[in-house]
Amino acid sequence: MTEDERQQEREQGREGGRAHEHVRVAVIGSGFGGLGAAVRLRREGITDFVVLERADAVGGTWRDNSYPGCACDVPSHLYSFSFAPNPDWPRTFSGQERIREYLEHVADTFRLRSHIRLNTEVELMRWDADRLWWEIETSNGTLTADVVVSATGPLSDPKLPDIPGLDTFEGKVFHSARWDHDYDLRGKRVAMIGTGASAIQIVPAIQPEVGKLTLFQRTPPWVMPRMDRAISKAERWLHRQLPFTTQARRGILWGIRELQVQAFTKRPNELGAVEQLAKRNIARAIKDPALRAKLTPSYRIGCKRILLSNTYYPALAQPNVDVVASGLSEVRGNTVVAADGTETEVDAIIFGTGFHVTDMPIANRVVGPDGVTMMETWKDGMKSLRGATAAGFPNFMTVIGPNTGLGNSSMILMIESQLNYLADYMRQLDVLGDRAALAVRTSAVNAWNDKVQERMKRTVWNTGGCNSWYLDENGVNTTIWPGTTSEFRSATRRVDLAEYEVVRPPKVSADAAAPKSRKSKKVEAGA
Repeated sequence: MTEDERQQEREQGREGGRAHEHVRVAVIGSGFGGLGAAVRLRREGITDFVVLERADAVGGTWRDNSYPGCACDVPSHLYSFSFAPNPDWPRTFSGQERIREYLEHVADTFRLRSHIRLNTEVELMRWDADRLWWEIETSNGTLTADVVVSATGPLSDPKLPDIPGLDTFEGKVFHSARWDHDYDLRGKRVAMIGTGASAIQIVPAIQPEVGKLTLFQRTPPWVMPRMDRAISKAERWLHRQLPFTTQARRGILWGIRELQVQAFTKRPNELGAVEQLAKRNIARAIKDPALRAKLTPSYRIGCKRILLSNTYYPALAQPNVDVVASGLSEVRGNTVVAADGTETEVDAIIFGTGFHVTDMPIANRVVGPDGVTMMETWKDGMKSLRGATAAGFPNFMTVIGPNTGLGNSSMILMIESQLNYLADYMRQLDVLGDRAALAVRTSAVNAWNDKVQERMKRTVWNTGGCNSWYLDENGVNTTIWPGTTSEFRSATRRVDLAEYEVVRPPKVSADAAAPKSRKSKKVEAGA
């Protein structure tokens, strides 16, 4: 669509007082995925786009997760964009504040601020099959877009368990991703619910100041030492003066993790040696045999994400910490009750219970041409082509969609691969000309998903004997990519039009008295 045609659409939208803005692309979210998409669009020469962000600042999960001790478990030089290297990372594993600063820097360096709409939450998106655009209702009004890129991320909406009696608790309750910094934990009796990546950082950070800390653990995690250190001034100087050294460092980090993939995806039994290292890590810090038994997992290492910490086990060994080897089942007044019957009086409950990963809430807000939401389409499990496009939703692309997660490496690698796919998607639309959309074929989605799930069968995530957040309610792994990042990059290098149908506006006769049909005419690719 030319700029003149877009202006005409805007004028038509104002008829009857229905003013709205029309853009070529609407990006949802301003974390790594959203900012990366914005940068890639600009590099492709596309400037007619907006980034819709529900919060008051960019940063995504690194804005929302500001709990004590929050840091990344992927090395800094790998957990950053290849097109925006940072020679000044202060540590090999960076904390939340540094990563958020980096994202702010990306927004400024690539001049994205004018495109970003803060405090603008997407409430509903409907595909208009007549005009071939998405109508987007937000907390700040309505706009339309030819293409939507959903980059809300799987770690954006906290999950709180339905605990009987929780609503009557008189103390403080919050999720790790919604940390209440105004609440003073000093001297308090605190219940920490969950033992995931957030909890193992929170526990050692708050243990010295709380009066009593009770950790409710349904399943113990495997925890390996965190090889973290300060990056020297000399190293940082070298990276600034010789940028190729930063690239080399990133390449080495990437290569090591690529070599590890075979054990996770094809030969899980080889991970037994790693388990022995993890058990030694427990033994070094935990001298009490009973506590050590509680903290030793019974499933294969890697089945759940391997966590990194030098301080978690030492914190659990302190006299003001209790570990309850059971999940929280009930709250009675100020008493929290575990599934095994253990009762504990507390002043505050902190949930480290994860996010809506396999049932992303944004899917409830996306309505396709047949009036069906994406969540309804995914009622039997999330699936999309190459983690990007879902059947029934034309010109809608997800960054970090189904089966794009990683168990051992940097998600930024996967994001950049999907940005390659987005760039070619936009090129294909330009080649097709005005008034065209792409709708992925159901057969293409099913073929891709079948191949992914077949490969998943022998991975540690499916065979390791655990119940992780990678699995949906049907026990299907709709989260993890069962291969290397280089394989995924190859698979998303370009769009195959044979996997899509080209959608054109419906043809309506000049003398037709009836309203336009909501159904679009679909033309075979290449026709």
